[in-house]
Amino acid sequence: MSKNKKNKNQAKKIEKENLYPAWQIDEFVKHQRNKKWYIIASIVALLLIIWAIIDKNYFFALIIILSSALIVFYDGENPKKIMVEIQHDGLFVGEPFYEFQSISNFYIIYKPQEKIKKLFLEFKNPLKHRLSIPLEDQDPVEIRKFLLKYLKEDLEKENEPLSEGLSKLFKI
Repeated sequence: MSKNKKNKNQAKKIEKENLYPAWQIDEFVKHQRNKKWYIIASIVALLLIIWAIIDKNYFFALIIILSSALIVFYDGENPKKIMVEIQHDGLFVGEPFYEFQSISNFYIIYKPQEKIKKLFLEFKNPLKHRLSIPLEDQDPVEIRKFLLKYLKEDLEKENEPLSEGLSKLFKI
């Protein structure tokens, strides 16, 4: 690649970054699990399956089996990098585009001592799950300022949702 072409690409990138915040994140969180985790998880899964069969709740047993298989299957996968880009009418998180009209509010949890730096989006549609986006090297104050132009902020949220904390704790 010629030096001139490289400079033009860098200029376009800088120009784009000045217009809209954009960064890369991992597609999913890859937890480091040791043998002990797998032994405990297998025992818990086996006990839940036995309990489900004794209780004649075969659907629950099937859910436990499928969940276990998915965890094992995805454990071998490495997360792909996806682009997050906030624009004037919504945001891209990889391929999907989320319009601001469909989002009821946002909040940012930034706790450097706990290594938490995330943007959360809640949707107007109650069937849509909350979206959690790591902010990586982005300045949370700048992201907040940008989003306040388009969305309402939920100032009551001061901690990560329970589901996020449990996911980290149990490495799932």
